[in-house]
Amino acid sequence: MKVYKTLVGCMVGCVGIVGVAVAEDGPHDKAIKARQSMFQLYSYSMGILGGMAKGKIEYNADIAAEMASNLDAAANLGQSTFWPAGSDNSNAENATTRALPALWETYPAVVEKGDDLKTATAALAANAGNGLDALKSSMGDVGKSCKGCHDKFRAKKK
Repeated sequence: MKVYKTLVGCMVGCVGIVGVAVAEDGPHDKAIKARQSMFQLYSYSMGILGGMAKGKIEYNADIAAEMASNLDAAANLGQSTFWPAGSDNSNAENATTRALPALWETYPAVVEKGDDLKTATAALAANAGNGLDALKSSMGDVGKSCKGCHDKFRAKKK
């Protein structure tokens, strides 16, 4: 029994140490990781939809509708806590991010870009399952809305 308690004590202690080792260090790391996770959802859905639109993936109306619906849902997530001031790439204490300080300096413009994305994803969700041509016709506006933020508010990959 004593050996069991010692073993359990060591395991709990090790978990505690590992937990500390992987803890968030920067003041905005959780928010940065939350928004990056959201962007991963965007990327996943857009990858499938874009593959279909380019003929690299066979068009499937059900999957296209599902991915477009997922993209629209992700674009409409409440994001107020994802973007705290100071969570840009100029703060060395933050997790790695490509968000430029300009995002917070021109905040009304960012809201407009977000609204453009929501409008574009709603149209895509309404059309994506209605045939390949309908999918293709809606993809351009989504891409333009993404590019609108990426060009002004995201640093280039190093």
